[in-house]
Amino acid sequence: MKKNRSMIIIASAMTLLLSGCVSSLSGDSYSRSEARQAQFVQTGTVIGTRLVKIEGTKSGVGAITGGAVGGVAANSIGGGSGRVLATIAGAAVGALAGSAIEEGTTRNDGVEVTVRLDDSKATRAYVQEAKGTSFYNGQRVRITTTSSGTARVVPI
Repeated sequence: MKKNRSMIIIASAMTLLLSGCVSSLSGDSYSRSEARQAQFVQTGTVIGTRLVKIEGTKSGVGAITGGAVGGVAANSIGGGSGRVLATIAGAAVGALAGSAIEEGTTRNDGVEVTVRLDDSKATRAYVQEAKGTSFYNGQRVRITTTSSGTARVVPI
């Protein structure tokens, strides 16, 4: 019973840690450090879009937490050296599963927006999360770029 309680606590911690890693990559989201910072603004016209996948994070949190959960769960199997081997195997399988869960839960659908800029007539492509805003050819957009290079495309 005590081992089951430990597994529930660890699994809950894993869920909380992984959900805390998820951040938005949409054009409407800013990190805390980007707030109140000057940004370079350009305007342009959308000349193309395509759907893309934005891969998930691989911070190691999922692997560490999954390894802990797998090790605790497998520790109840067998006895003596069998228990040790089961614990090691459970930790290894849990680490792989936790890593896959982290990557999968933080993966996003994205959109690549190709824009012809007004001021230079240059063409640039920007990728951001597809959530919330749709783009179409001929649409007028504003591109804001931070000093660190993070760019966002939003309709005008």
